[in-house]
Amino acid sequence: MNRISLIRLLIRKRKLNNYLEIGVFNGKVLFRVKATFKIAVDPAFQFDVLRKLGKTLLNPYNLFNRYFRKTSDRFFAEDAPALFAHRKIGIALVDGMHEYQFALRDVENTLRYLDDNGVIIMHDCNPLTPEAADSFEAWKARDFTGQWNGDVWKTILYLRSTRPDVHVFVLDCDHGLGVITKGTPESMLSYTPEQIADFTYADFDRSRSEWLNLKPAGHAHSFFDS
Repeated sequence: MNRISLIRLLIRKRKLNNYLEIGVFNGKVLFRVKATFKIAVDPAFQFDVLRKLGKTLLNPYNLFNRYFRKTSDRFFAEDAPALFAHRKIGIALVDGMHEYQFALRDVENTLRYLDDNGVIIMHDCNPLTPEAADSFEAWKARDFTGQWNGDVWKTILYLRSTRPDVHVFVLDCDHGLGVITKGTPESMLSYTPEQIADFTYADFDRSRSEWLNLKPAGHAHSFFDS
C-alpha cells in the first residue's frame, strides 16, 4: 500500500472524485490520479509543459488539472473559498512542508472544505530514524541527503488530542500514511498543544504505535469496506 494505491482504493470504494494535492513536486502522484477535478498546489512545481503534455497523453484526466504555484497558506486564503464553494474536497493528499506547524495548518484548512464522506491522506507520519525526523534546517545542513519526514507526526497527536470530530489513524506503510475522516474517533489522546510541541523523537519512538493509532496497511481495505 502506498499513496497512489490508497487514492485509487478511495476512488473505487467511496466513489470520490474531487482531488486536492498539497506538495506536488514532480507530479509523481498527481499525474496518476484519475479524477476530473484535480487541484495541484506547490510553490515550485518540478515539471515543465512537455511533461504535463506527456502525462496528459498517458492519463487524459490530467487535461482537467488546475495548478496553483504558491504556498498552501496563500492558496487557502486566496483561492480555496471560491474553488470549493459548490464542490467539496473528496480526497486530499497533504505532502507539503514536513514540519508540524505547516502540516497542521494544511490539514485544518483542508478540513474546512472536506466533503462529509471525504478523506485526507497525510504522508510522512511515521519516521523510522531520528535523522528522518530532523528539522528542515538539519536536513539542509546534510545537503538534503537521506530520507526526511520531519515532525509531521505531531499533527497526528494534535488531532487525536483536540479534535473529537475526526477519526484518525496511520497506516504502517509508505513512511506512514495518516488517514483523517470526519466522525467519532476510535480513541483520543489527552496532550496539550504545549506538550506536543515539546515532545522529542525519543518520546515518539517509545510510544509511536499508541500515539499514531498505527494500523497495518491492510486495515485500509477493511475500514473503507465498512
